[in-house]
Amino acid sequence: MTLRIGIIHNQEEKSILVLQRLRGLLADKDDLEIVERDPELVITIGGDGTLLSAFHRYNHRLNEVRFLGVHTGHLGFYTDWRDYELPELVDSLSGEQGKSVSYPLLDVVLTTRSGDQRHFLALNESTIRKGSRTMVADVYIKEELFERFRGDGLAISTPTGSTAYNKSVGGAVVHPSINAMQLAEIASLNNRVFRTLGSPSIIGSHEWIDVRLKSNEEHLITIDQLDIIRKDIVSIKYRIADERIHFASYRHMHFWHRVKDAFIRED
Repeated sequence: MTLRIGIIHNQEEKSILVLQRLRGLLADKDDLEIVERDPELVITIGGDGTLLSAFHRYNHRLNEVRFLGVHTGHLGFYTDWRDYELPELVDSLSGEQGKSVSYPLLDVVLTTRSGDQRHFLALNESTIRKGSRTMVADVYIKEELFERFRGDGLAISTPTGSTAYNKSVGGAVVHPSINAMQLAEIASLNNRVFRTLGSPSIIGSHEWIDVRLKSNEEHLITIDQLDIIRKDIVSIKYRIADERIHFASYRHMHFWHRVKDAFIRED
């Protein structure tokens, strides 16, 4: 059986050189084929941003495609291979059995004042803000009002996204085997009059979060790398998606090893 491989890369000089080397090594294998359409495996060359771009390009085929990352800069959370390991990587692809490890995704639904809805998937996170002004929103968890939030905004993340923006606003680092999402407050306003929980919350896969905005003014909603700025959004609903992302597990790096490398280990 021939493995159909797609390659996505950033435009950094080092990534272009790695792309050329990888193409040459793949061409020497009879059971590996580089394709432009309908790949079974997508190899990204760059960093986590490159893999995020690949995910959104192929998120309509998540049951049919797996991902594998080669990083050409700092160690990323979605990139298992280094640029100098290309021969070992290509050898591991020959005769492989399609093994993979899967991670949860975030299902996001935006509802406008007219009742229109837009649906998205997020690999890392989604945030809601109101520019330089205080955002006011009612936060519902499974149809029950949890709190009225006042502050800079809210961040909702997947377990793999918990090490990204979520961590910078005080959220917990969550192992990706946990099928849950995390709600973190961004600079909440707490005083004698206004109160919020003031700490991150882990929401199970059987529950959902509905953020209902209390202003008709412009809000910024981010979904991974996508920015949406609109005045007519009335609610944003989050849950753990039915779909999952699948990573090729030829040599999948231990999650806590990634965390240590990214935040603790000194070179």
